[in-house]
Amino acid sequence: MEERSKNTFYVTTPIYYVNDVPHIGHAYTTIIADALARYQRLKGKKVFFLTGTDEHGQKIEKTAIEKELNPQQLADRVVVRFKELWQKLNISYDYFIRTTEKFHEEGVQKIFKKLLEKGDIYKGIYQGWYCISEENFLSEDVPLEADGYKICPDCGRRATMIEEESYFFRLSAYQKPLLEFYEANPQFVRPQTRMNEVVSFVRQGLKDLSITRTTVKWGIPVPGDPKHTIYVWFDALHNYLTGIGYDWNPELFQTFWPADVQLIGKDILRFHAIFWPAFLLASELPLPRTILGHGWWLKDEAKMSKSKGNVLDPNIILESVGADPLRYFLLREIPIGQDGNFSHEAFVHRVNSDLANDLGNLVQRTLTMAVNYFNGSLEKLGPEEEIDKKLAQSFEETKNRVYAFYDDYNLNRALEEIWGYLNYTNKYLAECQPWKIAGKSETHPRLARILYQAACALRAASYLIYPVMPQTTEKIWKLLGQSKKPAEICAADLNFYERPESFSIRRPEALFPRINLQEFIKDTKKPEGEINQPIRREEKMEYISFDEFKKMDLRVAKVLAAERVPNTNKLLKLQIDLGSEQRQIIAGVAESYSPEELVGKEFIIIANLQPAVIRGIESQGMLLAAEVEGKAIIPFFDREIPPGTKVK
Repeated sequence: MEERSKNTFYVTTPIYYVNDVPHIGHAYTTIIADALARYQRLKGKKVFFLTGTDEHGQKIEKTAIEKELNPQQLADRVVVRFKELWQKLNISYDYFIRTTEKFHEEGVQKIFKKLLEKGDIYKGIYQGWYCISEENFLSEDVPLEADGYKICPDCGRRATMIEEESYFFRLSAYQKPLLEFYEANPQFVRPQTRMNEVVSFVRQGLKDLSITRTTVKWGIPVPGDPKHTIYVWFDALHNYLTGIGYDWNPELFQTFWPADVQLIGKDILRFHAIFWPAFLLASELPLPRTILGHGWWLKDEAKMSKSKGNVLDPNIILESVGADPLRYFLLREIPIGQDGNFSHEAFVHRVNSDLANDLGNLVQRTLTMAVNYFNGSLEKLGPEEEIDKKLAQSFEETKNRVYAFYDDYNLNRALEEIWGYLNYTNKYLAECQPWKIAGKSETHPRLARILYQAACALRAASYLIYPVMPQTTEKIWKLLGQSKKPAEICAADLNFYERPESFSIRRPEALFPRINLQEFIKDTKKPEGEINQPIRREEKMEYISFDEFKKMDLRVAKVLAAERVPNTNKLLKLQIDLGSEQRQIIAGVAESYSPEELVGKEFIIIANLQPAVIRGIESQGMLLAAEVEGKAIIPFFDREIPPGTKVK
């Protein structure tokens, strides 16, 4: 087979079993693949992104009987759920393969027949312990239990001893070729820890693999011997060939095979990193360039499973927050290859901090000022100052690092770099203080320059986010008045600067309304089948001017005495020292702090707040505290500050 063009990119997900509904683990794998595909398209490559469903085997047959369906009916029902979820997640696959499709069955039979004629497949008798749930024979080193049975190490279920006539693949003949290939291609399995596992397993010796069943009827018949059904893993793995045109579209196959990266969960590593390359070597076909094994998403530190009742349904999250926050969280929270623990608190923190605060507020204040001060049209720019040039230069450096991380399939680090630049842009605005010079006509050119630089930064940085958050990027570009969509710009052509007249800025709305943690937890733990109501968002943030902020007199206060307010659970009466005077305030912090804990502590109060009477007691000020899960948490100072010191 000829070497294919380097200007193409072929990415696959595993094909998913149709004996259950899609969950967060399926979503994670597919989102990774989608982000890689979108990035490669930005680079100008011709991309093919394949996903689909595995619809044969004893597990499907058994589940169908339990549901009083035939296997095809079961597959037809469940496949719709996967396609609907991928649509909600904005997955841009090029083809969705089903292993019940005729061209796939014919392709698998052709390969089977070729290997049979070659002598790499032969008939014999197989006896071994078989796990129906995992559709896999247990290795001989799995010990017998006291009751005489073996337990599957992958799912924990009891295996069954079977003996039957079977066709075998000569896996043992490919031990040496596989080891030689691994040595010559150290990036074949990633991360490196997975490659080490694979090499260690192969070095221990490989035994020939049983690849047919006579006890299973739901599958592809062996050509010329229909009482045998081709083993589901032999069948399923070859979807990566048939889905790209093997035996039915030679031009398509020639264009894209071998795959650049095949995404898998670590639990199916052996099938993809040992069996699959051995099948390809036997068929004299090129091997994939990279098998990328990611970790599991855990819940409460345990692998998600329906039997444990800890499976997270991504549809519930998507109903209220949309696709991009979930896509961002899954790809930002952990590096590919590591296990992650899905935490409601962590998810809400990412949305409220990274998305609502860092990105959303930057868009909100930049574009609002551009509309308020210039009607959205940035003209007559002042000259670039050094701080402006640094913002542009920093982006070029960030862009190169982000591209390198995307090329290396390191999506977590790419997002870290982008968010570092967004924070740098926020710092730029804080240092330039455009709101301070907005009222003076002589400083309008400088004001226009500051907002132009910030708008350029938003346009450029959001482009880098596009592979992970395509809908968000398109919203930002639309607000900036861009005539093209991000996907229409080649990554190599992305510059920091855009022509000032290209910005026709619109007044923004909040990109990411904040999420209430308790409501989020409640709504994602509804019983199966219960209709989900939208997650309650916190109210939209209202902005104040700097002049309004200056009206607040913030002071350091030291607690001299504290006591509980009678007949209340939350209120404390505090006597405080403000340096020049002493006051009394009422604070709702009793659920978090005892009176004794606060004596001698210093915190910030609003000193010029209109006095109020609370439970019959006058309060002359208000302390500042964060609300975490309904309780007040006070930010204390890490050193002693003179009482009465102004806070700016």
